[in-house]
Amino acid sequence: MDLSDGDLVALARAGDGGAFRLLVERYQPAARARALRLCGDPDDADDIVQESLLQAFVALERLRDPDRFAGWLAGIVLNVHRTHQRRARVLLLADWPEWLQPAAQHGLPSADDLDRADVVRQAVAALPAGQRRAVQLFYYADRPSTEIGESAAAAKTSLHKARRRLREHIATHRPDLIPSRSRRHIVIPVRIAHAEPRPGDLGDGRFGLEQVLVVLADDHGGRALPLWLPASEGYSLWQLADRRDGTATLPEDVTGRLLQAAGATVTGVDIDEIGPHVTAARINLSGPAGTHAVPALIGHGLAVAAATGAPVRVAATLMDRLAQPIEGGASLTQFLDAEPAGAGLRSRPPRSAGQLPSEPRNLRFDHGLDGWLFGGSFRDDPTGSHWQDFTATTQDQCAVLASAVAYPGGSAFLGQAVQASLYRDTTVRLHADIRAEDTASRAELRLQVVPEHDPGSGDASPVDHLLAITADRKWNSYELTAPIPGDARALRFGVTLSGTGRITLRTVQLDGSAPQDAP
Repeated sequence: MDLSDGDLVALARAGDGGAFRLLVERYQPAARARALRLCGDPDDADDIVQESLLQAFVALERLRDPDRFAGWLAGIVLNVHRTHQRRARVLLLADWPEWLQPAAQHGLPSADDLDRADVVRQAVAALPAGQRRAVQLFYYADRPSTEIGESAAAAKTSLHKARRRLREHIATHRPDLIPSRSRRHIVIPVRIAHAEPRPGDLGDGRFGLEQVLVVLADDHGGRALPLWLPASEGYSLWQLADRRDGTATLPEDVTGRLLQAAGATVTGVDIDEIGPHVTAARINLSGPAGTHAVPALIGHGLAVAAATGAPVRVAATLMDRLAQPIEGGASLTQFLDAEPAGAGLRSRPPRSAGQLPSEPRNLRFDHGLDGWLFGGSFRDDPTGSHWQDFTATTQDQCAVLASAVAYPGGSAFLGQAVQASLYRDTTVRLHADIRAEDTASRAELRLQVVPEHDPGSGDASPVDHLLAITADRKWNSYELTAPIPGDARALRFGVTLSGTGRITLRTVQLDGSAPQDAP
């Protein structure tokens, strides 16, 4: 707790994975708050934060002033947000997970990463008011010590006392979260047993490579870890694994030859979690300049290993939580044919608005969840550890969206997507009867207007209309209205849940009023 940002950056650069985890824990809340202010959409904010942390991890060597990590990360969040705006595709549901695979056996999050932020928040809440304010301003709002207390010295004293109390609180209540330099970091040797392309709908009538399924086998333990990588990250690995004529040359081949010419060797590639919901690789090098650990995306690290013949290892905690037994001791069929958790519901609508229904259907849940869409950012994890964190079911002609574990990751959405043609130039009213129980975080009724795609300027951003849902075991009526412009492409509506809780939904209505320009 007493280590400065500069110290943690130096340790992370030297290959100490725990140091970067501490940086993630320290600044992930501030990064998410900044992303949410920039984009206004909770799902997009989660995606931006995850990508920003990965970029920071990969580019850590380029940080010139290690003590300014917070400001540097804030700049990365801004740049990632701008990139998302430029390249954003019009999606009618939270993006289908680019990484999709069978969930953990019990669907439970790891105690040493998924609930750490909640534990820290509880510890901060128990601080005296002055110390709590100092911690919030310094670590969460990134304010200098001169702006926290009456003087810089007073602020440093408050922060010192707060850190000591936090350390004592966590050591007493959750000693398993205290990093230990002496604790052995166990890794499991694996081999790249399989890599194959999975095509998908790319939109605008295009159909092509969307994801790459990779299976890492632990032969000694009789188990395997499946990963789904985005096409841009997994393409080279697929090509290397499926290279039949031996003539194709990929960037990783050139990288291997360059390293060999420089007298350096890739001694191994390690895969581990660098923070909650963020998994990455480290490429370990040995050469004339000594040993180095180069951070990389999972797919890139595995591709380098495949090109150079370097061994691959996965953190034992990751394997123990997510790997599945190999049936029969050798067959990978169970992974190749596996359906994602929740596949009984259609989790991604067609990306072409012309393929969407023109009107909503089954609004009273007479036919279960037929016509409804279930997804969200809780599925955006290459290891699949959160795929069972939320459930969507029906009961007594009501829909139920609920958390399924104690510390769910991301957020979940249950709703529908329809064409906007019947609602253009009108004011739409979304009404629903809702009962919210034990919602510890955010619950919202959402109506999203997706504008028409303009090929000349790129995809325009959807406009969200949100209404907070209050925790109440009684039924309450909620209503949203929104003007629908003449260039609207589609409408998306439903409920969103973040954190623990249970939302029950019934009697949904979506109506369009008279045209806005009518007398």
